[in-house]
Amino acid sequence: MQGPVLGLVGFLAVIALIMLRLPVAIAMGAVGIVGVSMTNGWDAAGFMLGRSAFDAAFPYALSIVPLFVAMGVFAAHAGLSRSLYNFVATLIGQLRGGLAMATIGACAIFGAICGSGIATAATMGRVALPEMRRLGYSDSLASASIAAGGTLGVMIPPSILFVIYGLATEQSIGKLFFSGILPGIVGTFLYMGAVWYSVVRNPKAGPAGPKANMAERLTALKDVWKVLLLFGTVLGGLYFGWFSDTEAAAVGAFGAVLMAWFTGNLSRDSFSKSLIETATTTGMIFMILVGANIFNFFIESTGLTGAIIEYVNGLGWNRWMIVFVLMIFYIILGALMDEISMILLTVAPVFKLMMALGFDPIWFGVMLVTVCEIGMIVPPVGINLFVIQGVGNLPMATVVRGIAPFAVADCIRLLIICLFPWLATWLPNKLI
Repeated sequence: MQGPVLGLVGFLAVIALIMLRLPVAIAMGAVGIVGVSMTNGWDAAGFMLGRSAFDAAFPYALSIVPLFVAMGVFAAHAGLSRSLYNFVATLIGQLRGGLAMATIGACAIFGAICGSGIATAATMGRVALPEMRRLGYSDSLASASIAAGGTLGVMIPPSILFVIYGLATEQSIGKLFFSGILPGIVGTFLYMGAVWYSVVRNPKAGPAGPKANMAERLTALKDVWKVLLLFGTVLGGLYFGWFSDTEAAAVGAFGAVLMAWFTGNLSRDSFSKSLIETATTTGMIFMILVGANIFNFFIESTGLTGAIIEYVNGLGWNRWMIVFVLMIFYIILGALMDEISMILLTVAPVFKLMMALGFDPIWFGVMLVTVCEIGMIVPPVGINLFVIQGVGNLPMATVVRGIAPFAVADCIRLLIICLFPWLATWLPNKLI
């Protein structure tokens, strides 16, 4: 077995190993090593194994990953999530389903200083779920709104997924950050629309809360300035050219540490736990990068990428039909594995195919991250579903029961971005 067929078998083998619950990094690395040995011999495989860790982790641009991870971790310890939730709740909490909408709005803003969908869902879940339960919200609506709102953390900058995509495809991370702002805002309002639809169908699922007076709103607003300052500093520095991407990440991480300290939430214990969480998350990402580096070398050596492009061109399909089929493929794949692994496993051949079809690389990055958001809330492996299940101690069936309107909202957003691609490209082209 040689050539593209061997590459396809290797890809399917990785999917099978992941479904057998083998860690993604090991699955990609093991299949990659065996594949390289079959195509280039064991000497080449040994050389590749020896070089892969260095090649995957050496690029200077990767230093942005642990810095943005630290920014999100320390921002969570600074208590910024609760202040955001309280502020948005004073604005719309009096509406039917208002607390669920407030949760989504707070997730969107917190995502602007977190960069991780999992961290956003976990942090906001601890804050919002008890409040919604206290007011009599159904567990299905409450948990689904947090799980879906948490996905906005991977779209609204700074996003770890945009960093991974930018490094893998050699695109400007700054442009990718700005490309996610408008689609993230569209997604926020569509999720709020999903809440509205849910409470229209079942008014008891999201009862109206008490109306806040102006004094309460102003008091809540005073606690939000820290978030606006941190977000404005990072993106403003990128826009005005004060920082490079990596310097912006360092400023953001340092700013989050200072805020946690000034708010009195940074004890020696919480500081140690934050560092451990940052190191654990970063180590996981880098291990996947090493495995992906080996696997992608194997895929390239089989010629699978070129064969896919040649085959697709030979079909004679409209390029938008190809995008449609590809998005369906990603939704299915996203339901089976985590989003970082999905991008690293597939981006090399798929990116070349999209460029051969004449699509904008920034636009495609936004489409890919949007599909990742769907994968994070679609069973059986939608990671945010498990996060909320753990935070709320809920049956998985309860969490899944309310998720359908939010998944539909994401599909509508995909369609909108296809119909109006300037939503993804206008800001980065205007600002950078």
